[in-house]
Amino acid sequence: MADDYLGRKMEEYRSRPAATPHKPHVTLDGLLTRNRSHRGYDASFVVRADQLRRIIGVNTKIPSARNQQVLRFRPVLADEAAKVLAEIRLGGALPELHLPLPGSEPNAFIIVCSTVAEDRYVDIDLGISVQSMLLQAVEIGLNGICIAAFDRERIRQQFALPCEPLLILAIGRGTDRIELTPIDATEERAYYRREGKHIVPKIKLDELIL
Repeated sequence: MADDYLGRKMEEYRSRPAATPHKPHVTLDGLLTRNRSHRGYDASFVVRADQLRRIIGVNTKIPSARNQQVLRFRPVLADEAAKVLAEIRLGGALPELHLPLPGSEPNAFIIVCSTVAEDRYVDIDLGISVQSMLLQAVEIGLNGICIAAFDRERIRQQFALPCEPLLILAIGRGTDRIELTPIDATEERAYYRREGKHIVPKIKLDELIL
């Protein structure tokens, strides 16, 4: 009796249709699509210290050229944000707009520094780090932008940094309406604004493949 019962149950189990694979709520494609450079932010949303810490935390898991791990990070919250805002401008391709517009400034930043002189290996680490941090920001409902145009020595003095600042990430809740548009490799690649949207040209996949 017991053997027959177990046999029947095994047959029932084998005859069941395969379960539909669980579709994750967050996908890499989705994160990449939402990971756009915002130049305007919701000033009423104040970024918290734990959110910046979580974003910086990706650097404990990502690759590093030669595993040198020379990057260091200075979180900047709203109480210090004015020091950074005075040194940066957003939207270099749209100078006539004077971005960020008044009232849409980010109120949190991450200053990325290096403990050694900048070289190709540091730059490799920098690219991996910044993209990973921005993807983490998007995953937790925030946005950001990379800022390379600033006075490094002044930022270093303002925050008494023990190492060289390389890049600044602005972090917040972005308000820009951003749209990607496919282009041929020979077309103009500068971003622009049209009917209230920020348009970002991206070269088509077929033209990226050699």
